[in-house]
Amino acid sequence: LKMFWFWFYQPLHLLMVACLCHPIKAPTTSSRQSFNTNLFNFYHSLILADGKETTVHLLKDIPKRYYFALEEGRALAPFTITVTPCDVPIEWSILVHKASASSLGKAEQGDHGTQEVSMFQKAPSMVSTIFNYKGNSVETYMGMSSHSALYMLEFLSTERDTHITVYLTTDTTSGHLYPELPMDPRIDVIGIGHTTVTLTWRHSPSVLQHRDNIQYCLLVNEKHNYKSLCAAETAIRSSGMKLPPILALSLSPYLLEPQQVMILSKSELSIINKVSSGEVRQICMGTKNTYTVPNLNPSTQYYFDVFVVNLLTNASAAYTGTFARTLEEPEPKVRELKDGKMIQVVLDGKKQKIYSLQYQARHKKIQFTFQLCRGQVRVHISKNGKAVASENISGLRYFSFKGKLLDTYLVQLSSTEESNSSVKVQVSTHFHKPLFPLLPESLKIKSFSKLRTCNSVTIAWLGTQEKSKYCVYKKRIEEQQVWTELQSADRCSGPESRPKSEKVLCKYFYDINLQRAVTTETIKGLDAGTLYLFDVYLFGPSGIPIRYHSKIVKTRKKC
Repeated sequence: LKMFWFWFYQPLHLLMVACLCHPIKAPTTSSRQSFNTNLFNFYHSLILADGKETTVHLLKDIPKRYYFALEEGRALAPFTITVTPCDVPIEWSILVHKASASSLGKAEQGDHGTQEVSMFQKAPSMVSTIFNYKGNSVETYMGMSSHSALYMLEFLSTERDTHITVYLTTDTTSGHLYPELPMDPRIDVIGIGHTTVTLTWRHSPSVLQHRDNIQYCLLVNEKHNYKSLCAAETAIRSSGMKLPPILALSLSPYLLEPQQVMILSKSELSIINKVSSGEVRQICMGTKNTYTVPNLNPSTQYYFDVFVVNLLTNASAAYTGTFARTLEEPEPKVRELKDGKMIQVVLDGKKQKIYSLQYQARHKKIQFTFQLCRGQVRVHISKNGKAVASENISGLRYFSFKGKLLDTYLVQLSSTEESNSSVKVQVSTHFHKPLFPLLPESLKIKSFSKLRTCNSVTIAWLGTQEKSKYCVYKKRIEEQQVWTELQSADRCSGPESRPKSEKVLCKYFYDINLQRAVTTETIKGLDAGTLYLFDVYLFGPSGIPIRYHSKIVKTRKKC
């Protein structure tokens, strides 16, 4: 028997080396070889370390077994086993073999190692299952161990490859690896707003005893609750992130991934992970047990998990998770339009918000003016609750209405694109004082390919019957900038936002005959084989410019 315990407690790497160095044969008189052969026959059968958390990797449908027993000389002693699934539900059980007097006698006479390990095969009547579980919750078994009993833990995953953590301890006097949970481990929701949720939970006894080594960490996501910290980390990785152990929770000294944003403020560490299923936030707040989660989306259900983390061992315990739905976003406030005053409205394309403007007529005739600055905008106008106009606008658009004094007009604006859009809006009763200049039939700029040279290009644009000022600007760009320049251009911005070096010239012209209201300009001093972006600004009596559609022209490479 002593020889069996000698081999039983050999370092794991020596046992594995012994297994690999001897081929599988029928049992012989050599107790060492017989023991190694039987041990090898148990697939992945290993010795479970006492007092240490062990990570176990499971292959689908392949059981994995671990053994443990008390040190010789101890009669009865308590022990605990904690198993934490990190992904899918698993099956695990504890089997015990209690040796009888006769079997112990035989062990003293014959092959000591073979007798003990083969107990689970040759004496099934002596083997009993004392615990089994199936699921993905963290489970702890507490029992009493005898030096004459050999224990086996068997783990099985039937869904897919996964990993778990196992913690065995027979020392109940030196404290706990895992932080303790309170008698009531629930998280209470004490406040819900449009973009915030306030949570509170009862203090862990570990926090009260070891305040410097314990802290709370909160996990927020839109999918579901997690029963353990390793389950949360596994879920984030499986969402497409190459995620090291979570910095905020496991406190591992890893660099953040590009999909992560870290925020440190007021002694709180927050990490936002961008995953395919939305954001996963982690906030560590020290030993505070009340926290208001900010910057949430309205009318959205969130799941909240609190973990109490031991900073010395990295071990954690999970409170019972909860969930809450933020309040619906309030109806947007209606902004009042003032006669003759122009405002600019920026519309969020992602949230598809409707922006509302209201005007109460002080004259029978009024005119709305819309200037599209960026993106695509839909305009809906109603008078006294009845729709009078609805369309997508482009460029400059006027709507004129005739009604009664004190008629109420409601203007609703929305972006028709996912990107942000912006538009300028004005309502006026002074038709004789137009805010914008008289526009030509087209705002396109034309270039003449045959007149291009290596250092010059010729462009042309339409004018009007009204004498107006036109300014030409040029900008050198690269091939990869073309799409960005055309898409991001703010058509409401004037030349004052541009560097003086981009200005080419300004001139006045008009023609009573619209057929001849065309002007051309040759821009010289350009570089060969280079792309240039040209803009023309038209200024009216009020000084507000209208920007023609940008034109990109490339000079000839060889002449």
